[in-house]
Amino acid sequence: MMPFLSIHHPAARLCAAAVSAALVFTATAFFQVPIPLGYAHLGDAVIFMAVLLLPRREAALAAAVGSAMADFFAGFALWAGPTVLIKWGMVLIASAVSGDRRPVCLPRAAAGWALSSLWMAAGYTLFGALIYDSVAAGLSSLPGLLLEGVVNVAAAWAAALLLRGRLL
Repeated sequence: MMPFLSIHHPAARLCAAAVSAALVFTATAFFQVPIPLGYAHLGDAVIFMAVLLLPRREAALAAAVGSAMADFFAGFALWAGPTVLIKWGMVLIASAVSGDRRPVCLPRAAAGWALSSLWMAAGYTLFGALIYDSVAAGLSSLPGLLLEGVVNVAAAWAAALLLRGRLL
């Protein structure tokens, strides 16, 4: 995928990934949208923007590190490992579907975001069942995770509309 930010120097790529990880952490830890089953964080919307703006490896690194740090600092260190795998997979799915067209095809990008949100919901449901040794416990989080995916796709769509013509 041809990212908007064509970063060639390894140090610059690392810095872009680090800044993006900090943004993912911040959006996950501090920007929460109330939903009927609790709240949804906005970290995945930032991940979706990183998919459009950064090279795939840097976007995946930012998603995995930023989200795992949010788990760790929120007191859910047990979830940091599964989060790394799930968020890395989200980037791979979203980037594969959205392609490398410029300007960005928003419906195609949104389809990638939706599919990666389904991956996220399935991943956390599966790991919840494994961690708590209960399929029922894993399934109990599924409705909230699906709604969180909807919130993040909508937030990313709004951000993409604002950035269209400027960065996308």
